[in-house]
Amino acid sequence: MSLSRRTVLVGSAATAAAAATMGSGASAQNAARFSLGYAPHEGSFKSRGNRLEQIAYAADMGFTAWEDNEAAGRSVAEQTAMARALQQRGMTMGVFVASMPRWSDFRPMLGADDDSDRQAFLADIRASIDVAKRLNAKWMTVVPGFLDRKLPVEIQTGRIVDTMRRAAEIVEPHGLVMVMEPLNTLVNHPGVFLRTIPQGFAVARGVNSPAVKVLADLYHEQIQAGNLINTMAACWDEIGYIQFGDNPGRDEPGTGEINYRNVVRWLRAKKFTGVIGMEHGNSIEGRAGEERLVAAYRAIDAA
Repeated sequence: MSLSRRTVLVGSAATAAAAATMGSGASAQNAARFSLGYAPHEGSFKSRGNRLEQIAYAADMGFTAWEDNEAAGRSVAEQTAMARALQQRGMTMGVFVASMPRWSDFRPMLGADDDSDRQAFLADIRASIDVAKRLNAKWMTVVPGFLDRKLPVEIQTGRIVDTMRRAAEIVEPHGLVMVMEPLNTLVNHPGVFLRTIPQGFAVARGVNSPAVKVLADLYHEQIQAGNLINTMAACWDEIGYIQFGDNPGRDEPGTGEINYRNVVRWLRAKKFTGVIGMEHGNSIEGRAGEERLVAAYRAIDAA
């Protein structure tokens, strides 16, 4: 195969750049690492290739964590390959979804009279243990279903607390943590039971287990209630995982109304060392959007 002059020049430039980097004592995989555990996901760097190539690129950009909501539905081979790729790059696995509602059916209703939804939920949790072990994951997302409009919310709360206690008995011996995700009802998920971080705090306190905590998705909380920093401060003992996403639009920080620089300052003052999921899209398609995504996190991380 013949090489064009452009190919030779590009290759020479790349070789020179690599040599310069090696000569300076820095390496691509640990240069400019972020100070907090921001976790991209498949699609954050779509133009860079497949899932494993996106993980490698994220590591090169300084990200130290990764999350994958759909991981439980992937093959064992895919799960194993992803875990290996993360381990090789020294990255922490964030959440995967252990149990998610059937949105079109408005099910499950874990606080309702029908016990079959609760049994199915617990079956999801049991099945997720092997997934977590393959992924070297500690956290798994759960959404406690929909509100039953025919029953007092207090009764439903008690039943959900009981269900989460039973789930905790399943995962706690394995050192795993279920993080319950409150979702907004005003834009994305009308009818869900768990709507705010304080409501999640109350359920977690009722369960009283290290295996049950709250996932503080700040996009959802901003829509539903706002007052983000004060809310996190009041509920901090029961928050096990955090996700970012600006509002409106659910894109990268800096595209909406949330002051993520102040949020980062607050988390750093709390000495937070966990994972922060980048649970949002890119405001611009393609590589320009990916570069903007990295720049947005550089900006807030410098706060």
